[in-house]
Amino acid sequence: MTIAAEPYQAATRLNRIERVLAYIHTHLDQPLLVSELAAKSCWSRWQLQRVFSEQTGMSVAHYVRELKLSDAAKQLLTGQRRIIDIALSCGFTSEANFSRAFRQQYNMTPREYRRRGIMDGIRTPLQITTLTTPQPLWLSVQIKTRPQATIAGDVAPILGLFAPEPDFNDVVPALWQRAYARGVIDLNQPSIGAIDVASADTLQSPLPYLAGQQALAGFQHDTTSWIIPETTYAVITHSGPVSGLPDTLQAFIYAWLPDSGYQCTDGIELEIYPSGYQPHSNSAVMTYWVPLNPVHRAIDPVHRAPK
Repeated sequence: MTIAAEPYQAATRLNRIERVLAYIHTHLDQPLLVSELAAKSCWSRWQLQRVFSEQTGMSVAHYVRELKLSDAAKQLLTGQRRIIDIALSCGFTSEANFSRAFRQQYNMTPREYRRRGIMDGIRTPLQITTLTTPQPLWLSVQIKTRPQATIAGDVAPILGLFAPEPDFNDVVPALWQRAYARGVIDLNQPSIGAIDVASADTLQSPLPYLAGQQALAGFQHDTTSWIIPETTYAVITHSGPVSGLPDTLQAFIYAWLPDSGYQCTDGIELEIYPSGYQPHSNSAVMTYWVPLNPVHRAIDPVHRAPK
């Protein structure tokens, strides 16, 4: 009985968290107090917060707040509703409270966000999937717009995840090792892997992969430079050894994307690694950025959005 207890307890925790998530996702127009959510999970308020944070890496209140404000941000760009109506539809009691919370998350007012007209900083609902692995896999995806930047580093061709005979598991680590050995990488700065998926005609075609960093002003080195235009991305968080990244990406493609309301576009995909990243560590965290567009494009905020 002792041997079977831990898998049973783990499954129970996930089932309860899924129940809480489902309730949150369908009641974003309500206040959603932690005590109310705890009652849905059969845990105490303290137990829910502990397990939720342990499983998702964020607090219940933070997750609910991000989802509500993300829903509001999308409404600001895709409709002409008054800001007070958007605030009330997202469970805020007044426009003042909503505007204060919105500014805290986006560093601008709702009117400024609407006027700028760029889909950015959108938290999408967490998903738990066993699509690609026998163990449950958390899928955390945000929508972010990254401004134009120049990335410089060393380049090599790879055969990617969906190629008949992928070779990225061998080529990419060797490329990074070469870049480190040549002094291309500043260990105190995040590293960026860039994959030009738009350049391939077929799955058999090699993809240019650049291992480097964002080039700062005055940067001079014997490297290849790519200019990445301003792009809106799905930002997928991957936790654990980097060897598990293909499973996370397949879960994104097959589980998250079909019902997301977004469409991937050909462009340059990014792997962003924080400084000091340990690729084989169970506690390692990196993000993978996939270019995308909403299925229903945002309105032109200059000509059609109300002031």
